[in-house]
Amino acid sequence: MSRIDLVLLHPPSVYDFRRKSILYGPVSDLIPSSPVFEMYPLGFLTITSYLEARGLKVRVINLALRMMNDPGFDVPAFLARQRPRAFGIDLHWLPHAHGSLAIAALAKAAHPEIPVIFGGYSASYFHEELIGYPQVDFVLRGDGVEAPLYDLMRHLDEPVQLRRVANLTWKDQGEIRVNPLSCVPENYDYVDIDPVRMMRMVLRHRDLQSVLPFNGWWKNPITAVFTVKGCKHQCQTCGGSGTAGECTVSRRRPAYRSPRNLVKNIVDISRISRGPIFLVGDLLQPGVDAANETLDLLAAQRLRNELVFEFFGMPPHDFLQRIDRSVRNWSLELSPESHDEAIRRRQDHTVFYKNVEMEETITRALELRCHRIDIFFMIGLAGQSVCSVDDSISYCEELFSRFDRRLSCFISPMGPFLDPGSRVFEDPAASGYRLFARTLEEHRQRLLRPSWRQILNYETDCMTRDDLVEATYAAAGRLNELKLRYGRIGRRRARAVGEHIARARELEGRLISMQGGQLDALTSSLLQGEINRFSVSTVCDKRELFWRRHLLNFRWGGILRELLKESFKPYRGRHREPDRLAGAVRSESDCSVQE
Repeated sequence: MSRIDLVLLHPPSVYDFRRKSILYGPVSDLIPSSPVFEMYPLGFLTITSYLEARGLKVRVINLALRMMNDPGFDVPAFLARQRPRAFGIDLHWLPHAHGSLAIAALAKAAHPEIPVIFGGYSASYFHEELIGYPQVDFVLRGDGVEAPLYDLMRHLDEPVQLRRVANLTWKDQGEIRVNPLSCVPENYDYVDIDPVRMMRMVLRHRDLQSVLPFNGWWKNPITAVFTVKGCKHQCQTCGGSGTAGECTVSRRRPAYRSPRNLVKNIVDISRISRGPIFLVGDLLQPGVDAANETLDLLAAQRLRNELVFEFFGMPPHDFLQRIDRSVRNWSLELSPESHDEAIRRRQDHTVFYKNVEMEETITRALELRCHRIDIFFMIGLAGQSVCSVDDSISYCEELFSRFDRRLSCFISPMGPFLDPGSRVFEDPAASGYRLFARTLEEHRQRLLRPSWRQILNYETDCMTRDDLVEATYAAAGRLNELKLRYGRIGRRRARAVGEHIARARELEGRLISMQGGQLDALTSSLLQGEINRFSVSTVCDKRELFWRRHLLNFRWGGILRELLKESFKPYRGRHREPDRLAGAVRSESDCSVQE
């Protein structure tokens, strides 16, 4: 087998999570992955598609998942056996601050001569600090780095040419250089996200585990299809908002996918999977015409997969009807954040809606064939008090009593860290927050603390970290009781979740009281199993987020057909395909630095 050009490594949040005793809390309960954050970013797939279409060989390795599934998995030995031309490591979500740098250090120790490349939102934000670590050779900034990465891979052995690689932060004989962030694609059609490439990768390396997106994916095979890079809205806590995008990756306007490109991606997935497909981003953001065209194209396909739509504002009634005519199986996700309209307006006045408008949308959707509606509330918003959190749970009861069992509600703290680049991170005092960590290194160190109360990098003008933790457990317990009362969950599940919440709450208090929250090695070892058990499914049972399952979640006949079709395609060698990026930017030269 010829040499791999690029190995993309996805790290765990904390590298030695298998030995550390850390109560992560409910920070990942409402997303598919665990507190290890083993779900790798979609950028791994777009990078793979883009580079392999140009003749390079790429391998994706989900180290976090490999470590979760095999307690004896030897990471240093595994990395020592890999000999690519370069390693790529994502630092997209800030909770990977510890694991990403630790994996980079192991890769560099095993192969001092092989360059280590970082990318992702957090890597882009902290690029100048990140490049200072000895295990980091390059940082590619931006949310569309496929073309700059291709340029970098072509010129790894030509230091003089590195000055021309767009978006690159690098070391030139010890001196840090920051090339202009000039490659910011204006649309999202330049990459064809091809699931068959990942299947070929599995066969090539006889390694299925390394490409699975998260633990339990076989039981919950949801796939995400991104409709946009960036956002036109200004939610003050969001690292992907319009403000944050301009701050972090120089994105001044969203880059949308065309309806045809978007639907092609959905259809490609439907050929191999029966699982739900989540459309990330409000379909109405680019305008009603584009959204209608997308639905018209979907109608022609007659898909059976569940399509999950999220909306940031409330969609018009006629648009819901159009979804119902176009898609056989569909669901909605809405995130009002709080029941309190004043708090919601403070979160983002550009996409504000009233409760009565949301309730009207729910009513209309449930009159149609909508299978389920999930409503998400958050804890840790500016202006939100402990009483306000409790009032949000009371509002959930109103919704439960008014609507049928297709509607459910969820609540969770925002996460361990405020997003870098967001308004609350850039100006916490003006936004109603107090921030306890600013640098990458400060966040890396916080991730090693024993309890999520100590890991949190923020508190608000209305709630301390103690308040946030207590409000979370109290709200979760009350919401669990309401779900049982109104038939959203069964008695056995409700009892298990209730016991889980009580034990996690008691354990968290014990950790804080023990030696000021600092555990010695013996205490940490004694508590490790208990801590691991109560760091998952705290505020709800993760299975509440699963969509209905099929007897066979995958279309094995379709998978075989796609692989056979691919195997008979002529080998292209290392010749470039027509560059779709040319249509996404003003010219291809915009993705290199002009001298």
